[in-house]
Amino acid sequence: MKKHIEMFCPLVFAKIATSSTEPPAGVTPPLIDRATYSAFNLRADPRFLEFSVQAKRPVEIVVRTHDYPPGSSTGWHTPPGPVFNTVLKGKVTFYGFDDPTCTPKIVSTGEGYVDTSRGHIACNGSAAPAKDVTVIFAPGSHAFRAELPAVAAQRRFLAFRTTERGVTRKVRVRSFSGR
Repeated sequence: MKKHIEMFCPLVFAKIATSSTEPPAGVTPPLIDRATYSAFNLRADPRFLEFSVQAKRPVEIVVRTHDYPPGSSTGWHTPPGPVFNTVLKGKVTFYGFDDPTCTPKIVSTGEGYVDTSRGHIACNGSAAPAKDVTVIFAPGSHAFRAELPAVAAQRRFLAFRTTERGVTRKVRVRSFSGR
């Protein structure tokens, strides 16, 4: 089975009357659980892993999944802290909000993506469903997602063209960019 995925992200300028946010389109994010942790300063044993993390105030860690039907997206959004994404099934494509080249980061089953909390959109441009699990770090009792505003003069279109089993289809997800 030969599979080809081509993605492109041209900027299309258009005049939009009002500024708005873009909610998720088709993605469902069931919450697994959330817990609050007291301040901590953790360093892994450097013989095994160079890793450290610090929270000077209580931090809430939220764990949830996202189910991505074909052609769906999370909408442009930003978390209040870092997010560790692990793709459980299929492929999820991430675009960074602050990336002027709109370079896709395609993450497949068993791979991960770290969102640095500058904002992004996650999309499923394939013909198959996808799923990930996220571990979100947020200040205690703080929302763990903020929608990013659309800018009146700029509109972004994410288009996906996928060929599976000899059938080509195009999926277009309209998304507004706040850059």
